[in-house]
Amino acid sequence: LSPCRFWFAAVIVPPEQKTVLPLFPEALTRQDGENQTDGERNAAKRLLPAIRAAFPKLPFIVLEDRLAANAPHLRMLMELKMNYIIVVKETDHTYLKAEVETRMNGGRGKSLEIREGNTTRQYRYLNQVPINQSNPDLLVNYLEYRELKEGKTTYHCSWITNIEITANNVYQIMRAGRTRWKIENETFNTLKTQGYHLEHNYGHGKRHLATVLATLMMLHFLIDQVQELACPLFKAARHRFYSRHQLWELMRAYCVLQVLPSWETLFKLIIYQTKLEVEQLDTS
Repeated sequence: LSPCRFWFAAVIVPPEQKTVLPLFPEALTRQDGENQTDGERNAAKRLLPAIRAAFPKLPFIVLEDRLAANAPHLRMLMELKMNYIIVVKETDHTYLKAEVETRMNGGRGKSLEIREGNTTRQYRYLNQVPINQSNPDLLVNYLEYRELKEGKTTYHCSWITNIEITANNVYQIMRAGRTRWKIENETFNTLKTQGYHLEHNYGHGKRHLATVLATLMMLHFLIDQVQELACPLFKAARHRFYSRHQLWELMRAYCVLQVLPSWETLFKLIIYQTKLEVEQLDTS
């Protein structure tokens, strides 16, 4: 989950592949009967139950930034039967950090170091620690990860999760936690720079027009991502270009110049760059 300028987005981001699958977004807009401006916490309260209702049996591991590391939100995730891996910062959770250090010094946590060439991966983890002093019954599992290359720290982050952390799964939990960057890079950055024109609608407009356009834009992106996963012709056409924007421009040009009987015809025109027997557009 991640907020954009005007809506809160949910994206399926597998750690092992670049392609992402966006789900329906939730607009950050004032709700009927409310006087205060909407925020991502309120949007999450609407979006997550809607996702669970749409996919009642699908197992989820929710990845979120540090704003989600609060007791009410974690309790909602548990009620929805959703696992989570959420970023935590020492400055936001002084009680949690102090409790972790006390228990680690007392031998209740685990440390692990793995060397791979010039890269060193350091893990510190502890299970069943209270999230804060006000909620001693809400226990989370804590993971701190540090990556060093040639002795210098190149990455450092901490997460909380409801998944029990062991030496066997600590690497997978770390990789899943780091996968959240794909929401920004593979989703929002793509929508902004690869021809989808995100943020060209500026705000919600009259009668939420821009929200509708943003939702349609996300639907367009979803269709493209599904094709990139499952359609050999789309993959071959996409492979010919450095950016999606170049592919969209050529597709638009072909559609303007010719009447194409199928998507297969369009993709083959792009892949093989040959003249196919298609009906010419009457421009007289």
